[in-house]
Amino acid sequence: MKAISGTDTLKERVKKMEYENEAVQIVSDFLEASMKPDPVKAATYMSADVRITFTGGRAMPTAKEITAFNAGRYRWVKKQLGQFDWTEHHDHTVVYSNGTLYGEWPDGKSFSGNRYLDRFEVRDGKITRMDVWNDSAEWILAPEIAKP
Repeated sequence: MKAISGTDTLKERVKKMEYENEAVQIVSDFLEASMKPDPVKAATYMSADVRITFTGGRAMPTAKEITAFNAGRYRWVKKQLGQFDWTEHHDHTVVYSNGTLYGEWPDGKSFSGNRYLDRFEVRDGKITRMDVWNDSAEWILAPEIAKP
């Protein structure tokens, strides 16, 4: 497994991604588009039969539904990208992206430091599976543990 550190500069990270693994670049480009949010562009990185599962086992048919779900949970949300890790398999690459979420809840209260971990499977240049985990549900259920 190879890693790109969150302490690398953006230029260093992009250079490592471009030269070391195409799947990491695809995931990075997808995350950039999805955080704008630009679900139309984000969808271009996904296969037509992509399987997307969010926290709580919520199935999302497309990138557009991810944007709609996030719009209901947050006033706005962005990712502070941390590290990318990946491993090659026979017919696909698994890419992990971790870091933290920051933004505002629907009531306007800001938050940061909300951990996330996303797992992607990339086949033939497209994301075919995406699994998402983060602390949002815990923070909603127990606001006292959330960071402002």
